This record gives sequence, structure tokens and C-alpha cells, in this order.
Amino acid sequence: MRFRLVTYNIHKAIGVDGAFRPERIITILKRYNADITLLQEVDRGVPRSDHLDLASTIAKALDYEHRAVGMNHTMKKGRYGNATLSRFPIGRQRNIDLTHSWRKRRGAQHTVIEIPHRRGTVSLDVFNVHLGLSAKERRVQVRRILESGDMQRLDATHACIVAGDMNDWRGVLKRQRFADAGFVCATTRRPGSRWSIKTFPSYAPTGGLDKIFYRGPLHPVHVYRSRLKLAQLASDHLPVIADFHFE
Repeated sequence: MRFRLVTYNIHKAIGVDGAFRPERIITILKRYNADITLLQEVDRGVPRSDHLDLASTIAKALDYEHRAVGMNHTMKKGRYGNATLSRFPIGRQRNIDLTHSWRKRRGAQHTVIEIPHRRGTVSLDVFNVHLGLSAKERRVQVRRILESGDMQRLDATHACIVAGDMNDWRGVLKRQRFADAGFVCATTRRPGSRWSIKTFPSYAPTGGLDKIFYRGPLHPVHVYRSRLKLAQLASDHLPVIADFHFE
């Protein structure tokens, strides 16, 4: 059984040209037609994005029947955070607070996605994350995810994905945090490398900030970044596409 997952920091649908154009994000996502789409920096009711509920707008345009939204940061008007869109039912959802000290509020959105199978359904636990800008903050946030009740309840052989904008320029989270918890990085450029597929900035990528970690009966078949010219303009990040085989 195969499924496709995309993680994409959409930068509030504001492109590198400064224009708010959600239709560009929709066009890009439509091209890849993922079963599960993880979005970061998703506005709801914010003036800069025409007061739209971006998660709802994108989900309806792409015919996603199921979605979960975790609003982390409150603006003077409106909020923004992460959104998970799915073609499969979402059985459970919870937002884990990752805010560290006085820094901007962050979160990890945990959803349990029920994927149809010939013998019924199989559960996939997905953590959609947007980590902080400092190395210390990220270490605290990853520890908080891995030590959360949501993660501790999962057997190491259970299918699980942690993905999103990790803001991890130096590629240290894999070996210092996720590897010890049994996770493998699907977005590593080549086996044994600490470096991930470059996704930021979108118009001339130098950093692999957007990562996908997995464990359990999952096998990445094909993992790559978007090479659409439109994606170089639509956001300051490029989306990452991963096709998984569920063993």
C-alpha cells in the first residue's frame, strides 16, 4: 500500500514577490495530489491574507474531505499555525504546545490518520511541526515531542511520521535527537549524510529546513523537492514530496 505525503511551509500564501496569492499554493499542491498534506504558517482571519481561513480555502479547492488545524500564534487580528489536510479520515487530533520561554508560540499538531486497507484500516500517527529559530529552542521542542504522552503511547514499531519546517540549518536534529528514538530521516540527500534536501530559500535553496522523519513499517519510495518555477515564487520554502510504502 502506498500513499503520498507533502510538507510545505506556505508563508501565509505570500510569495517572495510580496503578493498574497493563495491560488499559487493551490496550483502547486494540485500538481502533486498528495494523500496527506502538512502545511505550516497558515493564517486564519489575518488582514495580510484577506481575513481568510487558509486551511479551509485550500482544503475545499483541492477536495480534501478531512482537515485538522492547530493555531499557535495570536496576532492583533487573527491567528496562524499548522494545518493537516487528508484524503483519509482523521481519527484523533491534538495540538502540542512547543513554546519555549519568551519566544514565539510554536506547536506540533498530532493527528491519527486512518488509512483504508484491504483488511480494514491501519493507523498512521503524524506530527506536523514548525520548530523555533534557535538551536537550544529546537532541542527543547524535539525533546518535548518525543517525551509527550502522544509519542510515548506509540510502540516503536507503529507507523509514525514527524515532519514540517524544522529550521535545522546544520542538520543536527537527526543524529542528536531523532535517531535515538528510532526515527530515520526520509529527506536525507544521500545515505549516511547529515544534510537534507535543500528547500530554503525557494528561489535559490541553500538550506534543508523542511524534513520528514519516520519509523515503523514505512519505506520511502521516492522523496524530492518541487522543481516547479511557480514554487520558487509562491512561498519562501519549497514543498517536499514523499511517496511511502506502508508495509
